[in-house]
Amino acid sequence: MIDVEHRPPHTRRAPTAAARWLAVASIVLLFVVAGGWIPGIVGTAVAAALPWLGLVLLALLVIALFLTRRMIILILVPALLWILAMAPAFPGLPGQTGSESASASELTVVSQNVRARSGGAAASAAELAQSGADVIALVELDGDSLSAAQNALATEYPHSYTVGTVGVWSRYPLTDAEPLTLGLSWKRALRVEVQVPSAPVAVYVLHAASVRPGHQQDRDTMLSGIAEQVAADPAESLIAVGDFNAPSTDPALAALRAEADWARPTDGTLGFTWPVAFPLVRIDQVFVRGLDVVTSNTMRAGNSDHLATLTRVR
Repeated sequence: MIDVEHRPPHTRRAPTAAARWLAVASIVLLFVVAGGWIPGIVGTAVAAALPWLGLVLLALLVIALFLTRRMIILILVPALLWILAMAPAFPGLPGQTGSESASASELTVVSQNVRARSGGAAASAAELAQSGADVIALVELDGDSLSAAQNALATEYPHSYTVGTVGVWSRYPLTDAEPLTLGLSWKRALRVEVQVPSAPVAVYVLHAASVRPGHQQDRDTMLSGIAEQVAADPAESLIAVGDFNAPSTDPALAALRAEADWARPTDGTLGFTWPVAFPLVRIDQVFVRGLDVVTSNTMRAGNSDHLATLTRVR
């Protein structure tokens, strides 16, 4: 009689169990990633988590590689869908600067949510001015922080316009300044025209309403409103900055993406801006039309819970 070596039952079952769990995880992730195209709170929640779901998918691929390679094909389905969903938020390449005339036509715009009642508006304003910015946009300003910012910027940025909780300071003259309600009953946005020597640039500054479970309509209304404003704006060159309270791939930004280009970070990162201690999501956005992005990155300033965005355009 020939003895046949039998593997322990648990050894045979291990790959099957791993395959089963990987299959379930892949299907769940497929539906989660697909939810990023659903307008409303579902799309916003998925958009916030989407960059980190890439790490989950990578972990599943590594597990499949070692335990059950036949599952790799199944995991690639949500992985490819993830790449498609994340594509609009991937980093970009810096633009070329080159000639002296090109440098002369560049405009640097910085924007930050300075966090109301933090007492750090003056520090934020001073540090943002040190970046060499031509235009500084600040949002979530209360009475004290507005006064502090005005005092800190008055000398280098003599041209300013503020309304509600948002403000803009410029080295160049401002014209056609107007407050924007964007469909709400209070003013949390503005538009000005910066008289840059090379050509005027329309600048929008926005502080969108917050997002909380069951309370998202105000934010969506504002994002829809600014998309309509940009679509109707006759300016050849414009830039929209501020705290949009929307992750980069949020479906609520789709209408604005159709009218202007999202400024991709050029520092090789995804440009996360909040919270400052450990940035998890980008909710402070930059959109441009009729302008080329030379560089776009983030920087710390003051004691806000938001990183500032710093964008150089031409």
